[in-house]
Amino acid sequence: MWRRSLSAGYRCFGCRSVGPKGIWGSHAVRTCSAPALPAGRITALQAVDLWRRHFEERGVTEPDHSSQYIIAHLLGAKTIESLEQGKLTEFLSQEKTEQVWKLCSRRLSRMPVQYVIEEWDFRDLTLKMRPPVFIPRPETEELVELVLADLETEPRTGGGAGAQHTCLEVGCGSGAISLSLLKSLPQLKASAVDQSQDAVDLTRENALRLGLQDRLQIYHIDVMKDADAVLSLCSHVSALVSNPPYLFSEDMTTLEPEILRFEDHAALDGGEDGLKVIKQILTLAPQILSNHGRVYLEVDPRHPPLIQRWVEVNVEEMHYVETRHDISGRPRFCILQKEESHKHHKLDLD
Repeated sequence: MWRRSLSAGYRCFGCRSVGPKGIWGSHAVRTCSAPALPAGRITALQAVDLWRRHFEERGVTEPDHSSQYIIAHLLGAKTIESLEQGKLTEFLSQEKTEQVWKLCSRRLSRMPVQYVIEEWDFRDLTLKMRPPVFIPRPETEELVELVLADLETEPRTGGGAGAQHTCLEVGCGSGAISLSLLKSLPQLKASAVDQSQDAVDLTRENALRLGLQDRLQIYHIDVMKDADAVLSLCSHVSALVSNPPYLFSEDMTTLEPEILRFEDHAALDGGEDGLKVIKQILTLAPQILSNHGRVYLEVDPRHPPLIQRWVEVNVEEMHYVETRHDISGRPRFCILQKEESHKHHKLDLD
């Protein structure tokens, strides 16, 4: 998809063992000033090259893709490659040139491209984006694929193949996960919660734009502070899905300026061990899920064994099913299942 190569920057190439959401290696931040508007006229290709060089000189990550995406977007396309050669070599209007300078100057301040152009692709959806709402990363597309594979092939709600599936997303951000699931599964109904009003508003806007608002209930709830509200609104769901804040607090200082300055820290920082929100989700899961319902989590690669051990000790109705790896080979996803029978067996033995 068109944003894949740029968002590779969020994948943490050759990254330290942290492996969190989109950490790039830390770079020095330099004071940046935009180049002056050209005195004469300039073509789109010349503008792409000028800004690529300027980004490069100022230490902006992925300078070539940054200039290409922004200028392609202003010319009504998703990629430079998809534009006709004639459009690239004709002179930009004064107005268009000013728009290029305005948006590229935002990128120069280290604003992520997704926020600069105010949209981004996630699977087969184009979502509106704006700061400080968390930008979905490619790994989360893989999380959606896992959930889809399960919901499409193995109805677990006891109602047979035609059973109505329901899903709860904790920490919806832009709505990427819920909306992607709803688009792929016409029978699905979903609820989504987030502690950020900005995220709730953006998810609602994206749902309306995609015509999926009738099957999605969105709530402004902090799962850490108001568990009762979550439990009263969401119960007997087939799937509980979350890409929660999972960075270890100490790793927050290593984030690139793009993330530190613009994205909501509450969507990233998972506490000292990165498990603060994850433990809360798993504690509530038995009361939210129907029997045999599943939890799907995107986590830090260090988390799966910690989560498995913690659940075995602390949440008797949840059974750890498996760990799945992301496309880079890192242990990235945890799948757990509610098993009421475990509790009943224990009672019988007593």
